[in-house]
Amino acid sequence: MTSARRQRILALTPRERLAEHWARLDIAPDYRCVRGPETGMAMVRGRMGGSGKAFNLGEMTLTRASVSLDDGTPGGGPLGHGWVKGRDAHHAELIALADACAQRDDWGQRIEAELLAPLEAALCAERDAHGRRAAATRVDFFTMVRGE
Repeated sequence: MTSARRQRILALTPRERLAEHWARLDIAPDYRCVRGPETGMAMVRGRMGGSGKAFNLGEMTLTRASVSLDDGTPGGGPLGHGWVKGRDAHHAELIALADACAQRDDWGQRIEAELLAPLEAALCAERDAHGRRAAATRVDFFTMVRGE
């Protein structure tokens, strides 16, 4: 699994659900925070129609963290990063920890199979349910042509 895909799944998953699934893995390595968690702002950009000229839509709050595993590796263990919208420092730190642990050969496949796959399935199910609710409110408009 790519790092970007892993980051997306972890950032979109609510912290409570992520913490619950992480606890089930029973992986508790020693680590240290290299950066943060710290909260700041990021500029969100948009495009008219998805393909037009880019414009600044506005700013959003964002929290980031970086951790390094203390596993005795020369030069330090794997470095993990986490970003999450909002001000949830614990969520950003948990994402960074999961990212660092997923880079280890002995935990990577287990994290993908037991943590990321179920979380991704839950996100897909929620997206599909949201799509069905939105589709149920769809209104089809049509134009009646008057005969002449």
